[in-house]
Amino acid sequence: MALSLEDIAFLRSERGAQCLAACADSDLSESNALPLLTGLRQTLSMTEAAAVLTTLKLRKKALAKFPQFAHDMLFTQAGLQQASHRLARSYRAGLIEPRAVLDVCCGIGGDSLALAAAGKRVLGLDLDPVRVAIARHNAAAMGLGAEFRVADAARPLPNGYSCIFFDPGRRDRQGRRLHHVERYQPPLSLLRLWKAEEIIVKLSPAVDLRQLEAYGGQVEFISTKGQLTEALLWQQRPSALPRATLLLDNGAHHLSRDTHAAVDIAAPAAWLFEPDPAILRAGLAQTLARQLNANLIDESIAYLTMEERAETPWGRYWKILDWMPFQLKRLRRYLVERGVGHITVKKRGFAMSPEALITRLRLRDGAEARVLAMTRHQGKPIAIVCEPV
Repeated sequence: MALSLEDIAFLRSERGAQCLAACADSDLSESNALPLLTGLRQTLSMTEAAAVLTTLKLRKKALAKFPQFAHDMLFTQAGLQQASHRLARSYRAGLIEPRAVLDVCCGIGGDSLALAAAGKRVLGLDLDPVRVAIARHNAAAMGLGAEFRVADAARPLPNGYSCIFFDPGRRDRQGRRLHHVERYQPPLSLLRLWKAEEIIVKLSPAVDLRQLEAYGGQVEFISTKGQLTEALLWQQRPSALPRATLLLDNGAHHLSRDTHAAVDIAAPAAWLFEPDPAILRAGLAQTLARQLNANLIDESIAYLTMEERAETPWGRYWKILDWMPFQLKRLRRYLVERGVGHITVKKRGFAMSPEALITRLRLRDGAEARVLAMTRHQGKPIAIVCEPV
């Protein structure tokens, strides 16, 4: 259900707030949706009941992004989907130096409120009156002083703001992803009309870097606890080389490209290392390999291998037990002889799907478990047998 301004007014009313509070601990499973809706209809109109049920479901989904305040906030499905992870919001707010920030396409207000919590003077702009009404409610729920206004980003922006944060929509009205920055809603080309000390754009982490060449600045790929969540274009940063950032509860880790020679290609050694996805998107596998005293297994595959394990937050280790050129019968015989009946398949640069490989290996009786990393070494397919986790 898409919320209207009338729905927002009801949800913010005393009657709506009481109903949301009374149903806060309800069973929201699909099997209980009809009984819950029927119960709500005893005192509410159909539209009011649907708004309450929608909000309860969105608040539950929002706990991961807004753990402290989700139970008092309002959301739309699209607005919640586009909202940044709490660690990313906090990270950006701490980096932005100017005190006055214009949040263009502010959505439900998540980034604006993180900036306000960091002591910035914030004005959030959005074309959708419903999202602006929700952002105002969320500011009140969090006790923050950010302001919000309905405005078209394609028109001249308000003066007096030294930083612009721009978060354009990356899905169309049917919810399909938009892959070109000039098809974002609104398009990235609006940047050319703006002037500020600092302009920061939130982008899809899958953005094609070639689409950004005309805009200058630096692209930062952000991983939140190992999940690639977003990319940022810092238009005023001088470096044109991408950087990777990993956000953890204990702080942020950064890696930028060095200028050293390429690392060697080597056969699998004692350890297999899978780099964080931000490393891969920023093209920093070789830089990380040098830091870890590691080698690449193949020049086109971002698996690393090394004899000694080095502590790093930038990925995951697997203990290598053996490896071999891939040949299905040989691999099956090897696993059966060692009593392996349970496998987890990882793949990079390997044609067969994990499901197809598991089916064709026909491992049924063994009690042992292994991880198989199916990849390439010097252009040829190999199987790396690792300890299970």
